Amino acid sequence: MGKRTNTAYWTGKHWRIDVQHNGRRRSFYSAKPGRTGQREANAKADAWLDDGINPRGERISTLYPRWFATMQETTSAGNCRNIASRWKIWILPMIGSKRITSLTEQDVQEVVNKAYAAGKSKKTLKSICADMRAFFKYCRLCRLSTFNPEALHIPAGARYKGKQVLQPADLVKLFNIDTTTYNHQTVPDEYINAYRFQVLTGLRPGEVIGLTWADIHGDTVHICRSVNIKGEQTRGKNENAVRSFTVSALARRVLDTQRAETGSTGSVFQITSEPHYYRRWKVYCAANGLTPCSLYELRHTFVSVVKTLPAGEVKGLVGHSEDMDTFGVYAHTLAGDAENTARAVNGVFLRVLKNA
Repeated sequence: MGKRTNTAYWTGKHWRIDVQHNGRRRSFYSAKPGRTGQREANAKADAWLDDGINPRGERISTLYPRWFATMQETTSAGNCRNIASRWKIWILPMIGSKRITSLTEQDVQEVVNKAYAAGKSKKTLKSICADMRAFFKYCRLCRLSTFNPEALHIPAGARYKGKQVLQPADLVKLFNIDTTTYNHQTVPDEYINAYRFQVLTGLRPGEVIGLTWADIHGDTVHICRSVNIKGEQTRGKNENAVRSFTVSALARRVLDTQRAETGSTGSVFQITSEPHYYRRWKVYCAANGLTPCSLYELRHTFVSVVKTLPAGEVKGLVGHSEDMDTFGVYAHTLAGDAENTARAVNGVFLRVLKNA
């Protein structure tokens, strides 16, 4: 208990007690009549003396900018834009007006439930949960609250948003057709090697744009920067984004072709911006009859192709943490997968029967 030496007194309207803690002075009140009110005011003062937390608490909408400022100092601008968007759309409208000390676990769970009911993907729901957990951790560290939503969870029915990936027939076209259309004419595609390298390595679009020849040493590629959609250079999405890997023979061939065309200084693929890169990719797909997909889905294509490799190896290549469900999120069905699985199952049973 805090060292309170006084007790609440009746002012004629309510009970009041004045206390001081670490140079700060506060007053606590209770409008309840009789000794019940006096005990309540004293209890509020004792709680504040014990943990320094104001029992009334500040509103979430007031505390959010303070937490968000710390995020701006410690994470990328692109990540901050996503955080700000989720808070504006989902979190603040639901709990922004509530006081931090009056929140319940159901209050924050309803934020997730509403986003789920609106059809948001499992990935978005996980991000909303992560945002709120980080915010409440900040509040605990600042001794603004002791609230910890341990039971916060994603509804069981949540699913990852379906992604489009290039099928084997699309990959054949990608690695055999170098041309696209420009002003209604067939011309060589200036970014063809970038498309191919991204599919062969699983790099994020920003990592492809940020790659320089100085990052490549023999067969080893060091990923140490990314350029986001705003043209801002960052260290990457997270700490796992900075990584090194050895390229495959096919990827090395693509790099050799690119070096012969542009030289070996500066940017590898000389992409002016991600929006321009994406526009050219969409034109290439339309011109050559490829399954329409986004640049980021080229990363999904890579994981879908190599999903038979050990998960630990793939995580290192694409820059995922140990607890990231790489195959669950990024691996998708390719044409022929079902038939290959059936043949594999058939082979297992044949071996068992033969051994028996």
